[in-house]
Amino acid sequence: MFHSPRRLCSALLQRDAPGLRRLPAPGLRRPLSPPASAPRPASPRLLAAVSAASGAARSCSRTACSMGTGTSRLYSALAKTLNSSAASQHPEYLVSPDPEHLEPIDPKELLEECRAVLHTRPPRFQRDFVDLRTDCPSTHPPIRVMQWNILAQALGEGKDNFVQCPVEALKWEERKCLILEEILAYQPDILCLQEVDHYFDTFQPLLSRLGYQGTFFPKPWSPCLDVEHNNGPDGCALFFLQNRFKLVNSANIRLTAMTLKTNQVAIAQTLECKESGRQFCIAVTHLKARTGWERFRSAQGCDLLQNLQNITQGAKIPLIVCGDFNAEPTEEVYKHFASSSLNLNSAYKLLSADGQSEPPYTTWKIRTSGECRHTLDYIWYSKHALNVRSALNLLTEEQIGPNRLPSFNYPSDHLSLVCDFSFTEETDGLL
Repeated sequence: MFHSPRRLCSALLQRDAPGLRRLPAPGLRRPLSPPASAPRPASPRLLAAVSAASGAARSCSRTACSMGTGTSRLYSALAKTLNSSAASQHPEYLVSPDPEHLEPIDPKELLEECRAVLHTRPPRFQRDFVDLRTDCPSTHPPIRVMQWNILAQALGEGKDNFVQCPVEALKWEERKCLILEEILAYQPDILCLQEVDHYFDTFQPLLSRLGYQGTFFPKPWSPCLDVEHNNGPDGCALFFLQNRFKLVNSANIRLTAMTLKTNQVAIAQTLECKESGRQFCIAVTHLKARTGWERFRSAQGCDLLQNLQNITQGAKIPLIVCGDFNAEPTEEVYKHFASSSLNLNSAYKLLSADGQSEPPYTTWKIRTSGECRHTLDYIWYSKHALNVRSALNLLTEEQIGPNRLPSFNYPSDHLSLVCDFSFTEETDGLL
């Protein structure tokens, strides 16, 4: 069906186009864009790809829904990781990658596709990197790590009750392009995501063609499955660039609390840098949410730390841990990580004047229960083995605006965190 990687890219981005509804948004997407009142017509290439994708969708199983266009084929590798009966009743959402479409795609072309879909929306927010380099030089390119809770589509539309966010801003056909645009803007070497419920129909097929290798580990009892017309369970996803790193080993961890298996998960992978031959461990997690679960989160954090202690051979292998911890810095789970024998530090503390304070917020939203502004997201790193060379500044209150997140400008209720790391030169006893 698709005769070039670019046509594939268009079809993947525009597959929901028949149901697309555009509302004029304040401001222009790009300086060269036409006025929102007169949207530019799609190119013949885009229209052809949309037509092809629409035809394919019409011929698919009748189980496809508005939140995703999965086929009825069961992806066996994912099925092995699912333990809940609820998830096993939704095989139609688990999409197998098609080996016919493995050609690489140019990130600039994918970015162009995203901007074409988003041309009536306001422009992306400008965020700058803060240089945090010390006098220690590095002979190898930095490792850029991106941490982001992207907001599960089923939860955003079905459960989270963002009362100040227009429903049109949450439609997947455009919101997925905002997410991809954010990723493409910062070009991470490693991407750690939470609340991913479109892994197989969006992120895996697109990011794999950008050179990433991905792993997905869903929650055993994802709340997304309680939402009508969901796209399957949400979970954590970890991607790394295959031209920079080699996978040494990988572990999917179902976290425990007080000896009980929980609904929260983590992925931990040991990678080897192809330039330097150095190894390090990268982990992604998403801990239990909500007030009243502080002790539960603390137990989950202790379990994760114990697993990472084993994986890193007692901190011999440098470690980076990304996650939505659902915990303010005052909580016990934060203190466990800060005082761990793994010798971890929180990278975003380095943006503060004293180097000891976390940002004032990483999530800011308004629900029916009221306005919530919290610091919940972190990038932890081995301070004896890694240096933070730069970190991406957070959005200002003015940029976020009075209606908070998500919005037409920004696709998630959590801000993305991005850091550049380099290895320290004195690494005796480290792999």
